[in-house]
Amino acid sequence: MSAQVFMLPDLGEGLTEADIIEWKVKPGDTVTIDQVVVEVETAKASVEVPCPFEGIVAELHGAEGTTMAVGTPLITVDGGSPAHEQYREEELAGSGNVLIGYGTGHGPATRRRRRTATPQAPNAIAPKALDVAAPKAPRVTAPKVLSPIVRTLASNGGLDLNDIATEGTHGVITRADVERALAAPASAPATTTGGVTRIPITGIRKLIGDKMSRSRSEIPEATTWVDVDATALLQARRDLDASLDGVKVSLLAVLATLTMTALAKFPELNSTVDTEAGEILRYEDVHLGIAAQTDRGLMVPVISHANKAELRELSERLAETTEMARTGSLPPARLTGGTFTLNNYGVFGVDGSAAIINHPEAAILGIGRIIDRPWVVDGVLAVRKVTQLSLTFDHRVCDGGVAGGFLRTVADYVENPVLALGGAR
Repeated sequence: MSAQVFMLPDLGEGLTEADIIEWKVKPGDTVTIDQVVVEVETAKASVEVPCPFEGIVAELHGAEGTTMAVGTPLITVDGGSPAHEQYREEELAGSGNVLIGYGTGHGPATRRRRRTATPQAPNAIAPKALDVAAPKAPRVTAPKVLSPIVRTLASNGGLDLNDIATEGTHGVITRADVERALAAPASAPATTTGGVTRIPITGIRKLIGDKMSRSRSEIPEATTWVDVDATALLQARRDLDASLDGVKVSLLAVLATLTMTALAKFPELNSTVDTEAGEILRYEDVHLGIAAQTDRGLMVPVISHANKAELRELSERLAETTEMARTGSLPPARLTGGTFTLNNYGVFGVDGSAAIINHPEAAILGIGRIIDRPWVVDGVLAVRKVTQLSLTFDHRVCDGGVAGGFLRTVADYVENPVLALGGAR
C-alpha cells in the first residue's frame, strides 16, 4: 500500500493557517473518503475537515493546539482509491488542495498557482509522542485554550482567560470568543498612554485589512452611481409574495435577480482577474457574493450558480447562507469562488458608499437605504420610495461605457421590475 499525504487545504478568504482543535481519528484507525478527521479553527470559524483518502491512518502531523500553515502535511493515510487519483488529477490541474466533500470549484478552469508546501511547524508533535488514546481529564477550574494564537490575542487585549465566555459544545476558548470579548464595552484596552488607546490590529481586523488593502493596491477601480425610484420594486415584491402561496421572497433576492439579469447583458463585469497570468477570466454562470456583516467581521459568502436558481429557491438560499455566515457555520468552500458581489449597505441606514471590490472579482454593486423622497413623475412632484445604486468596477475589465450601461440597466429594472422578473418564480 502507498502512503498518501493530505495537506491542510486552502480554507478560503485569504486564510493561511489554522489551529488544530481536535483530532477525530488516531493512528491505526480506518478512514473512508469524506470522513471528518480533524476540527480546526481559523480566523473566521471552526471547520471540520474531511479526508479525501481512504485507508489506514499512518501519521498525524500536528498535536491538538498546533498552528498549521496551509499546504503543510496534515495527515498521512496508507492505501489509496480512485477518489484519491481524482483528487491528484484535480490538484495537478490547478484546483489546489481541495476538500472533496466541499467540491473543487466551479466554472471554467482557472490558472491558479499551486501553493508550495512550507516546512512543518517546529512545534508539531509526531503521533508517537501523542497520547491520543488516553482519556482526557475534565478541566473544571482551568480555562481550555488549545491555540497559542488565542492566548496571545487575549493577552494583548488585556483579557483574563477565566472571564471569557465560550460558544459551542467543545468548551474551548476560540479566537471568535476572544474577539467577541474584546468588542464588548467592558473590554480592557491593550495600552493607554496620554489619553490615547492603542489597539493591536490582529485576528479578523488584520485579515480584513490585508484583503482590502490588496484590493485597493492591485485594482484600478472607479465608482459610478445613480438615484432610482424603487416604488415599483417594493410593489413587485408584495405581488410576488401573494402569487407564491404566501412564501415570502426577500427584497435581496429580487435585487439579486435583477442584477444577474443585467449581468447577462454585460458579462464583462462577471469576471475575475488573474494578475499572475495576465488574464481576465469571464464566467458564464454568476457565483454571487453577498457582503454580510457578522460578529466575526465582514464575510462574503457565495451563492454558486445563482443565475440558475428560481426566485423562490434563491431567496431560500440567501436566507440560509446569511444565517450560516452570522453563526460562523459556513464551510470554507462557501466563502470563495465569487464572480460578482452584491452589497446591501442600506441596512446600516446609509444612502451610498464607494465600496471596495472583493478581490479578485471585477465589480461590486451597492444598494443604499430605500426612503421617501420627492420625485418628479410625469411632470408632477410626488413622494416616492427612492434608493441609490453604486457600482465600483475594475477598469482593466471594462471602461465607463460598459459600467454605466450595466448600472443604468439595473436602475431601469428597479424602476420597472417586470422587465427583468417576467415569469420568475
